[in-house]
Amino acid sequence: MKIISYNVNGIRAAMKKDFITWLKAANPDVLCLQEIKATEDQVDKDAFSEAGYEYQYYFSAQKKGYSGVAILCKTKPDHVEYGTGIEYMDNEGRNLRVDYGDLSIMSMYLPSGTNDARLSFKFQYMDDFLAYTEELRRERPQLLICGDYNICHKAIDIHDPVRLKNTSGFLPEERAWMDQFVESGFIDTFRMFNDQPDEYSWWSYRGGSRARNKGWRLDYHMVTTPLESSVKRAVILQEAVHSDHCPVLVELE
Repeated sequence: MKIISYNVNGIRAAMKKDFITWLKAANPDVLCLQEIKATEDQVDKDAFSEAGYEYQYYFSAQKKGYSGVAILCKTKPDHVEYGTGIEYMDNEGRNLRVDYGDLSIMSMYLPSGTNDARLSFKFQYMDDFLAYTEELRRERPQLLICGDYNICHKAIDIHDPVRLKNTSGFLPEERAWMDQFVESGFIDTFRMFNDQPDEYSWWSYRGGSRARNKGWRLDYHMVTTPLESSVKRAVILQEAVHSDHCPVLVELE
């Protein structure tokens, strides 16, 4: 099974950049999207159906043009779970899950900490989400949580770790939470195969950051330990340019 996660920074904008042609070539079995910035009725669902994704699930934020996640599938899942049941999270459309047999795949968009209020919100989300996953794993132990975590875990994951050490996305508290998340039983699939620097999934639109590869690795496929032996490949697809993020891919046996 090939699974791609992609923060599209607006699905309607991405569609205007030949997103469907890219999707047909990439050809994942499951496509997890974040920051769709649209409601279901605003999405060209027919275009996705024609590309082979008959089963489409959208979980949008209450605020128009903001946040939101989606999962597009070639094969119908056994179950779809909208949100976490935690109201403040679900109001922003940040979590959506599909189940195939024993395998659960979640598209997750963790908040960014753009100011003090949002940083506090992010920290609350992080704590509550970790507790939620610990409970969920009792029921669904084979769990893949992919998406935009809005955190660079280690110094290797950011282009300037010294200068950016006090910037949200690389704060000590955020990195410590990633440590805790991993220690709770999750594996960063990309680092199973690649221990090289300069591998990023997000670049600022400013200052030619992408061309200079001044980036951050914010997007992950995190699997629970029971899935570790099923992971066959994990890569960053930097050639895709529909967003300030690029997609990340994992293949499971």
